[in-house]
Formats: sequence, structure tokens, C-alpha cells
Amino acid sequence: MNNRIDTVVLPRVGLILHPHFSPFHFSVPYMVFNISLPERPLFELLIVTPDGRPLESERAITVQPDGGLELLDTVDIAVVPGWHDLNEAPPPELAEALTRCHQRGAHVVGLCYGTYALAYAGLLDNKRASTHWLAEQDFISRFPRVNLDTNALYVEDERLVTSAGTAAGLDCCLFLVREYYDAKTANTIARLMVVPPHREGGQAQFIEQPVAISTQDAHINQLLDYLRENLADTHTIDELATRTAMSRRTFTRHFQKATGMTVVEWLVNERLRQGRELLETTSLSVEAIAERIGFHTATSFRQHFKQRHRVSPRDWRKTFSESA
Repeated sequence: MNNRIDTVVLPRVGLILHPHFSPFHFSVPYMVFNISLPERPLFELLIVTPDGRPLESERAITVQPDGGLELLDTVDIAVVPGWHDLNEAPPPELAEALTRCHQRGAHVVGLCYGTYALAYAGLLDNKRASTHWLAEQDFISRFPRVNLDTNALYVEDERLVTSAGTAAGLDCCLFLVREYYDAKTANTIARLMVVPPHREGGQAQFIEQPVAISTQDAHINQLLDYLRENLADTHTIDELATRTAMSRRTFTRHFQKATGMTVVEWLVNERLRQGRELLETTSLSVEAIAERIGFHTATSFRQHFKQRHRVSPRDWRKTFSESA
């Protein structure tokens, strides 16, 4: 009789803490990779600090680690959950440990601003990546060799996995569960955490895109007020130039200088802004909203909306409606 019991080797995850880490960014991968299903655990989670000593978060939560950076030489997934200072590169020993992880075939993950740690280490050169939209311009200027995807919730490029802000880290971690197991397992974890297993769209739906209420040009300001009150109408350049008592050429120059946009761009922006507001605050149909804000058809409204926000008007309403 064979009494041998096979030992299942679980994928090992190294969760790397840094000074003044965010408890939220820590808790997302901690929850996902520490969950045990009724029949088995899924991962072996190791908490790593630079020197193997307890580390305090930004608000006085102290975490006891399993060890120092030497643990990263044994993990299948190394996760940097956020980053404490965008102006500060990771210590050389951390950058080297992350590089070794990737060179031997492990996944290296930067959640939210954790992308900065990977970029400083040179891992993302000539690779696609994602980070929080607030840091978009800063990241692009600091790391011109990285191909930043400014809309993706998360990106994977040759086992380098990076995510957008906060909750997108959860999307990223569930992606890794699918990679190491399957969609069914990831869906089970998502249900346990009461979150969607996969979110449609990208960061574009969360980025504030304000349209200036007024400019320094009084004539243009009066025209903008008129346009906002008459968005449903069709407007021509010649008609608007006449309204401002300018020639067509002078009008288009003044409008561009005052708003930073062409008339067509401004109208589309303002129509989409009012469309978002109506989706969030009313129960009007998409067809009725399209007519009210000046898109000729609901199809045109949907196309412009999807192009700008990467989600449909219907999905926007489900996410942001006051009655949702």
C-alpha cells in the first residue's frame, strides 16, 4: 500500500513593502494572494521588507514581514504595491532583486505608483506599462523609453505587469490568478470579494476632463453661454462668426486662442459633458439625451462617448448614476 502524500507546490508571491506604504495598496494583493478556497490555498504569500524588519505604514500600521529581499530569489510573483515618493528611486539592492526575479522568469508587478519602482529599475524600458492617470505626464517625462498606456487598467508585457490607480490593482491581481490558474478560479475569488471579475473600459472613464466655463475673451464667453443654451441646434462657423461680428478667419483664430480648441472640438466636449451629467442624474433614454445635447442620432452619441471614455453610455450610467 502506497502511503505517500503528494505535496502541492504553490506559486510563491513576494509582497514588497516600502517606507510609509499605503495600507490600501498593501491590502489588495494581500487579500487576493492570501485567500484559501475550501479545497485548497492558491498561493504562498511572503511579506518582504528591505531589511527583514517590521515596517510602519503611512498611518501607524506596523506589518511583521516574513523576511528580507533574499526571499525574492524564491518567488514566482514579486509585487510592489504603490510607491511612497515618485522622486525617489528604489534602493539599488531592491532594483537588483526585482531584475533578478524577472531574469529567472518570475512575474514582476507594480501596482499604481509601484510602476515607478519598476521603471526606475530599468525593467520597463521599451515595454508597455500603466500607472495612475494623475502621474501620466510626470511618468512620461521621467521615463521616455517606457511606452505608457494612459487608458489601460493594467498591462502585461513579458511578465512585467503594471496597473492604474488603487482599485485597478485588484483587476491586475485577478489577472494574475487567471494566468496561474484559470478564469473559473479568478471568478470564484471575485465573487468572494464581491467585485466584478473583469471590468470593461479603462482609466478614461475616471479622468476628470473639465471644459473651461469662461475665457479671457468677453466676446467668446458670450458665445459659449449661447452655445451651452442651444446645444441641440446645428451650428456653422459662418453663423457663429456673424454672431460675434467677426470674419470667419478672425473668429476661428480668436476661438482657438480663447479655448484651446476648434469649435467642433469644443462642441463635442461640451455635448459629452452634458451627456455624462444627464446619464448620472436622470433616467432619460440614451436616445433622448442624444437629441437634447445635439448629437443627430443615438448612434453618433454612443460612438463619440465610447471613443472618449472607452465605455458605452449605458455602462457609464451603471457606474456613476446617482440611483445606481
